[in-house]
Amino acid sequence: MSDLLTRALEKRANTWSQMQEIQATAEREGRSELTAEEREKWDRAETDLNAASQDIERMERMARLDTVQRDQLIVAGGPAEERGEVDQEAAYRDAFGAFTRRGMSGLDNEQRQLLMSNMSEVRAQATSPGTAGGYFIPTETLARMTETMKAYGGILSLANVINTASGNPLNWPSNNDTSNVGAILAENAQITEQDVTLGQKTLGAFTYTSKLVRVSLQLLQDDAFNIDTWLPRKLGERIGRAVAAHLATGAGTTEPEGLFTNATAGKTGTTGQTTSVIYDDLIDLIHSVDPAYRQSPTTRFVMSDSALKMVRKLKDGNSLPLWQPSTQMGVPDTLLGYGVTVDNGVPVPAANAKSIGFGDVNAAYVVRQVSGGQMMRLEERYADYLQVGFFGFLRLDAKPDDTSAFRVYAHSAT
Repeated sequence: MSDLLTRALEKRANTWSQMQEIQATAEREGRSELTAEEREKWDRAETDLNAASQDIERMERMARLDTVQRDQLIVAGGPAEERGEVDQEAAYRDAFGAFTRRGMSGLDNEQRQLLMSNMSEVRAQATSPGTAGGYFIPTETLARMTETMKAYGGILSLANVINTASGNPLNWPSNNDTSNVGAILAENAQITEQDVTLGQKTLGAFTYTSKLVRVSLQLLQDDAFNIDTWLPRKLGERIGRAVAAHLATGAGTTEPEGLFTNATAGKTGTTGQTTSVIYDDLIDLIHSVDPAYRQSPTTRFVMSDSALKMVRKLKDGNSLPLWQPSTQMGVPDTLLGYGVTVDNGVPVPAANAKSIGFGDVNAAYVVRQVSGGQMMRLEERYADYLQVGFFGFLRLDAKPDDTSAFRVYAHSAT
């Protein structure tokens, strides 16, 4: 663990202790409200806590990316076949970087053939890639793009993600037989029949685009600027923001159906709880999910940062905080013993809103991606500006799978 990460974890733990001491002082003195000075200290500490949490998340994400890079870039010490695969990936990555900066005219024959073997259809009634080409983003860069999307949408990192080569409708059978039970059979009695009912679910492929970005030739020619990784990351951020909102609350018609959109309420707040939740509500929400799912290692809470701020202030019957910040790398913050994933696509606390989810998201939600992310380069269109156009796109669809695995907390209407 790096010294920076260690210090950030310690800072978050200390800040959280300070906040708890402020609240404990008010409780010892029998006050239901904080003084102006205490409120000022609390708000300042909460700002520091959020900043430290963001720093920790960023450093842990970079640590994961470093692991991906090392796994892909080691070329010595392994079997010849493995080295060949890594060499091929490195060659493609180098060719992609040259294509990003200089276009097809800046490639040698081997690089051109390598890219064209992975080239997608780029425009109607035209096959020449000289002026407009679309290519898969290299694995290393795609990992960064995907990590960026996960940062904007925590649901994506938890869901069951299926990658397919084409965007044809993807069908799979569904069945819920949990209401059917066996029976004792009397001697010489005939066994009764009870059929298994099957359904079918389908995933398509909506096309997400980053919109067009124009880059000057001067910037492309600047070898000191790592454009071939920086630009896909920026395009990924744009796509990630759009995907994140839909994975949480998408309507399911002209966009993916969100995890929270039609989720069953495991607990609804009582009258007056339009923007609040209490300890008992969270317990009821947990137990609205069957133990078969609660025991899964991927079961957790999902909520927005605004909802997390709300639950951070809750305590159990022994005046102990429900939320426990982690002080170790790789160990998540917990709420009532379960991990917490923050996704700001989830609705914030409000009347009738479903602001907190709980369950096994991997079992409850499936995401279908087609061919990974791709990027296109438009060379001639903006030649008179000495600019090159770029845009990224990703084909994706998603919908709930096992709806019994996930429940939500719904605020009261009034």
